[in-house]
Amino acid sequence: MTEKHQMIELLTGVQSSKRNYYHELKRTLFEMQKKNMLLEIMNEVMRNFNIDMSMDDMLKNILDKLKAIFNFDRISLSILKDEQLVLSNVYPKESMYMKHGTTLPKNQSLYWKSVETKQILFYVLPIQSKNFYLEIDALEKFKIKSFLLFPLFSKGKVIGVLSIGSKNIITYDDSDLSFLQQLSDQFAVCLENARLYNEVLNGKKEWEDTFRAVVEPIIVMDLNGKILRVNAAGRAFFGLNEQELYHKKLEDLLPEEKEMKQLFDQSKGSKQTASCELRLIDQRIYEAFSYPVFNEQKRMYGVILYLRDVSEKRRIEAQLIHSGKLAAIGEMAAGVAHELNNPLTAILGNSQLLLRMTNREDHSYKLLSDIDHCGKRCKNIIENLLTFSRQNEFLFEECSVNEAIDQVLTLIGYQIERQNIIINVKKDPHIPLIQGNLQQIGQIIINLLLNAKDALELETLNKKVITLETFSRNEEGTEWTYLTVQDNGRGITEAHLQEIFNPFFTTKRATKGTGLGLSVSLGIAEAHGGTIQVESSIGKGSIFTLRLPAGQ
Repeated sequence: MTEKHQMIELLTGVQSSKRNYYHELKRTLFEMQKKNMLLEIMNEVMRNFNIDMSMDDMLKNILDKLKAIFNFDRISLSILKDEQLVLSNVYPKESMYMKHGTTLPKNQSLYWKSVETKQILFYVLPIQSKNFYLEIDALEKFKIKSFLLFPLFSKGKVIGVLSIGSKNIITYDDSDLSFLQQLSDQFAVCLENARLYNEVLNGKKEWEDTFRAVVEPIIVMDLNGKILRVNAAGRAFFGLNEQELYHKKLEDLLPEEKEMKQLFDQSKGSKQTASCELRLIDQRIYEAFSYPVFNEQKRMYGVILYLRDVSEKRRIEAQLIHSGKLAAIGEMAAGVAHELNNPLTAILGNSQLLLRMTNREDHSYKLLSDIDHCGKRCKNIIENLLTFSRQNEFLFEECSVNEAIDQVLTLIGYQIERQNIIINVKKDPHIPLIQGNLQQIGQIIINLLLNAKDALELETLNKKVITLETFSRNEEGTEWTYLTVQDNGRGITEAHLQEIFNPFFTTKRATKGTGLGLSVSLGIAEAHGGTIQVESSIGKGSIFTLRLPAGQ
């Protein structure tokens, strides 16, 4: 019976139909499994993708998943940027032939053909062509026999090329090609998202770096006046860390500084930039600016307070104004001196005539002598004042430091002695002459003497002494003239010793000094080929030494 059934199935073709049916069913199931696997690969690749994943990891992830269906061995990415196609990444890394970042030339690159045609290209090696292509050497070295090129699109523009190669001849159908194209499109989306994310991240980092780098305090507040962010300078300004400042209000942190709160309220109310100058309790001076902050809908959501410390600037401005006043006083003094010369001439002339006509035994002779002596003293003071204030070109000639001391003491000696300060003068009569300008040397001595006077003025010593001494030394065949000005005041701190010759540096009150005296004096000394040195001990006083080369 069985043989009969088999004969019937053979004659009617039932067995053959069954085989065809099962074969077709098996093929259909394989296709369904393949499509499911392709969808799973697509989902897996997209699911595993994240912004922090490196490009090498992304390529590895894609290639490992594709190997389950396709016989692929190598994948590479080239990025198009600024009209240049640059090799970005290759996986496996050991299959990288050209250096990372290599620019591919248009006329020698197969990848460029995919960019220009905007089409998927398939190549089997060896390629018969008259042209030399840069990628061929790399592919042949790693025994790649065939490869596919997929242009990557973003918003209709090509942004790069994805190359997938195999050590065998790649076989694919239209559905495979369609899948690979969809995969490359999804990869392009991931690539663009990563690029945009990195741009935003870099922009945020650059903004934060700039925010931190600004050396003036910047305070970001919401409309309730609560602090949201503060840069490093702002934290230093308040003397608190960011956590301690967060959500605090200005009036809570600096209750005595009402103007800062008023500035915030002004910008908040007017929605415009406001500014003012703040003078804090600690005497620091700030230029303060408040800027309203708006969102994309042009709604104000906060205020930025920016503070610029101008204490030093204001101090220098005050000193410059004071220097200008001093210059004006100098001109006025010169004018007054000229005006005084005329009556002094008459006083001296008449007193001398009267002296000649008066007997020495006469009581009035002593009075006339005093008038004549005081008149001459006034005349010497005026002459020295005119000499010191002279503004014509200073000529260098042979002059004596001792003579400069005499002129200066005539001008300011009495003024110093009135402060109960003793002036000791030890002049070496044999010091050599110098090649210089007497008035400029006198200016140095005046500055040094006035500094010494100021150092002693507020001291409560039983005996305040300023000592001037001149001497000479021969050093390595050169004769040097020295002048020392020594006081027994409180001395200069080590920190201030490093700065006293800097322009505008002063420890005196704003009305007492400009901070220019020592700077100008050092400049004059150097112009004469010399220098000024200082030694100081706290509690013992200071010694300033002017060192000048003797004239040849």
